[in-house]
Amino acid sequence: MAEYLTVLTTTDATEKAQALAASAVEAKVAACAQIDGPITSVYRWEGAVQTDQEWRVLYKTTAERYPELEAHIKQAHDYDTPEIIATPVTHGSDAYLSWVSEETAKG
Repeated sequence: MAEYLTVLTTTDATEKAQALAASAVEAKVAACAQIDGPITSVYRWEGAVQTDQEWRVLYKTTAERYPELEAHIKQAHDYDTPEIIATPVTHGSDAYLSWVSEETAKG
């Protein structure tokens, strides 16, 4: 398993994305979070194809902190089924990854 992850979620307003990002960093379950958007999402929901504008939040965290980050997103998010996708970080600068570890350390 990768030691570091990027974790993605989306939401339907810039203010919500900012709140999701800030609350995770404040809780130390992510070292940082980047917001981009608006993006256009096309998906099937409740039997119909939907097209909506969303904002993407990309968190940087450790694999150890992933369970807490996932729980945090689920608790803070207002979607019934929020997108939560983790991607392993296979390479990165030692200094940056050390910073991620420091910022997400428990305690």
